Amino acid sequence: MMVAAKAYHLPPTALIPNSPNALIHYPGLLSNESKHSPNVAATKAYDLFTSNAWEPQWIFRYGSNQRSHYHSGTHECMAVLSGSATIRFGVADLLDSDDEDIERASKEPGGVEVHAEAGDVFVIPAGVAHKTYDTVPRADFALLTPGNGRGIDAEDKRKALEEIQFDGFTMIGAYPNEGGQWDFAVGEQVADEHPPKSWQLPNPSRDPVLGIAKEGICGVWKPQEC
Repeated sequence: MMVAAKAYHLPPTALIPNSPNALIHYPGLLSNESKHSPNVAATKAYDLFTSNAWEPQWIFRYGSNQRSHYHSGTHECMAVLSGSATIRFGVADLLDSDDEDIERASKEPGGVEVHAEAGDVFVIPAGVAHKTYDTVPRADFALLTPGNGRGIDAEDKRKALEEIQFDGFTMIGAYPNEGGQWDFAVGEQVADEHPPKSWQLPNPSRDPVLGIAKEGICGVWKPQEC
């Protein structure tokens, strides 16, 4: 598979461990499927990720502003299925405010902001902070897949994705089969570990998009063997 990739190296901050491994962005990977429908893109993502030993666990519709957080115990892959948004990577929020404008502006220095559109795929190393906001179209936050967000609770998972009614900005999330459970860690929860717990996780055996190709995490991430 020939895929253009962008890699972002995000150093630790005072509140966020980030990672020696790069955040990887595959722009427009599922754009053709998204043009047909978000359901087609969802099933394509499901097939792609499962074939590379990553488990799709949820589809969320995002509200207008999400708190910055990271996952300390697992790597994550997210694919945009519908809508557009800004995703900020690599820094913590400094306020947890009900005022969206204040919260968006109150952040650590640094990080990177990416305009995310339907078809984009992101591979996020454990420890890398991310925050989704300015979603278009606007909608309330909701879990769209059956279950509690830690697995798709359906006998036929693909069929469940085909039956979702999409609106707003939505993403599907997947995690390495050999990884741990995702958590929702924010800046004040950073422990004085050197190196941080998130840095000690093994690399997945395959990139969720490119498998063992060196253009993916097997070549881009730091020196563990896939």
